Amino acid sequence: MAESITLAVSGGVARVTLARPKVRNAFNAELIAQLHELFARITAADDVRAVVLAGEGSVFCGGADINWMRESLDLDLETNVRDAEAMSDMFRAIDNCPKPVIGRIHGAALGGGAGLVAVCDIAVASDETIFGFTEVKLGIIPAVISPFVIAKIGASQARALFLTGQRFDAAVARQIGLVHEVVLADDLDAAIHRYVGEIRSAGPHAVGEAKLLVRRVLDASYEESRAITARAIARQRISAEGQEGLRAFLEHRKPAFDETDPAI
Repeated sequence: MAESITLAVSGGVARVTLARPKVRNAFNAELIAQLHELFARITAADDVRAVVLAGEGSVFCGGADINWMRESLDLDLETNVRDAEAMSDMFRAIDNCPKPVIGRIHGAALGGGAGLVAVCDIAVASDETIFGFTEVKLGIIPAVISPFVIAKIGASQARALFLTGQRFDAAVARQIGLVHEVVLADDLDAAIHRYVGEIRSAGPHAVGEAKLLVRRVLDASYEESRAITARAIARQRISAEGQEGLRAFLEHRKPAFDETDPAI
């Protein structure tokens, strides 16, 4: 990858790190395109069981790059639409990735950076992190990230935070469901390692199917979800992975797919 992102894969874990620390890992067209392409590759990678998404330097992601925003002042409506659609497609690629995405959140996650937190399946934040959907302070709106954020924190919290653009701390982020755990900065990597270990102990196909199941059930009526869920569990029960997991449980042994204690 170019300098906007670094990628390291070890022990079935892909560590994706935003690598623009001098601009607080802010988004520009290059970073957006690289993230999209990278998560498309990870989706197709058979040797990846989990993804850790992090930011280099003092913050996770500070939102949009100032120079990129300055350039947008001269763009017409259609070019602005294309830029926004590219960003939306990038968020969707992360959201749709069948591999669990664990966010290592520190320093700040503002604007689009908070949107990145929203598409993480598991988000762990250090206690000093500051969050905010701050777009209205600049006279714009958090439009592209809104489907992912509203799905994560609900319409009520989104109304309060989108309309005010106020910043909030990690404790509030956990309270509203944007992040799942808040730890001291020195404990952040240990917490990430613990979540990776939990994922590595589970069936990889089952994990991907469980992630897909959440979205399909949320989008379905009861009758549709009844058929979706019944067929989903039936398929998994008769799969090689499901058979191995159940037999291992009954035989009081570790299943073949359990690969705990990876080096990350």
